[in-house]
Amino acid sequence: MIVLERLGWLKLLLTMRGSVLPRIAGRLACVFVFACLVEAFDLFRGSVLDLTLIPFTLIGLALSIFLGFRNNTSYDRFWEGRKLWGRMINANRTWSRQVLTLMDANPQQPTERQERLVRAMVGYVHAFRAWLRRENAPAVAGPWIPEAWHQGVKRSSNPPARILQEIGHEVVAASRSGSLDPIHVLALDGTLTEIMSIQGGCERIRNTPIPFAYTALMHRIVAAYCLALPFGIAHSVGLASPLVVLFVSYAFLGLDAIGDEIEEPFGTDANDLPLSQLSRVMERDALSALDVEDLPPAAEPVDGVLS
Repeated sequence: MIVLERLGWLKLLLTMRGSVLPRIAGRLACVFVFACLVEAFDLFRGSVLDLTLIPFTLIGLALSIFLGFRNNTSYDRFWEGRKLWGRMINANRTWSRQVLTLMDANPQQPTERQERLVRAMVGYVHAFRAWLRRENAPAVAGPWIPEAWHQGVKRSSNPPARILQEIGHEVVAASRSGSLDPIHVLALDGTLTEIMSIQGGCERIRNTPIPFAYTALMHRIVAAYCLALPFGIAHSVGLASPLVVLFVSYAFLGLDAIGDEIEEPFGTDANDLPLSQLSRVMERDALSALDVEDLPPAAEPVDGVLS
């Protein structure tokens, strides 16, 4: 996610960091060169294809509506992902509070079991982040979960879910040993159920992209429109037609690229959600609840980007 200090109008106009211009620069260059060739042919050899602006007006209007719809759909996915991770932060804070106040209550010092459960949830958070980004979830969770859990987590087809399962086993064991009231088991299980529900929502976003046929159609129409536009304005606009084509193409190609970038909010693009920073927030909250003094530093943006 791009995190920049408030920029002035001119700086905002000229900044490249976080914009889609680097992503579409090659496409814009191709369209501009093609428009220059069409204009040169029109000047020296006569127009080979003199189209009116009517079809471009009609198609451009429809294309704008469809691009707006697609970008709204992509942003809905982005914002839903952010809301789910906001719920995850709240659920993890609730988990730490419940473990430390309902189980083996000791206001002076957390017991070994309490510390193990709080740290295991931190391991779950890091594993879930890696899982969403298709990274090595067991390796990320390893330092936080008990050694006895490692093999099961490594073998699991869904490592984060396996960690939650192991945490659930630990809660049941605490209840059977008498260190947790059966009524409080329901509260802890409710928090685990909430966390699993959040995981399912995130996995739904990750595993269900916008239908490919729709995305492919948008790409093709945008490309065809930008390449055909010089034939509609070369004769009437004259030497300025390459610049006009460049400006119009920047608008359409830019909107198309923005939709692509935020469609998958859990990735590592500059405008994706800062899952590493959100995970660090939960890690610091959990360790602070355990009264750990040497907390890891808060995540800071690197070159204006939070990962």
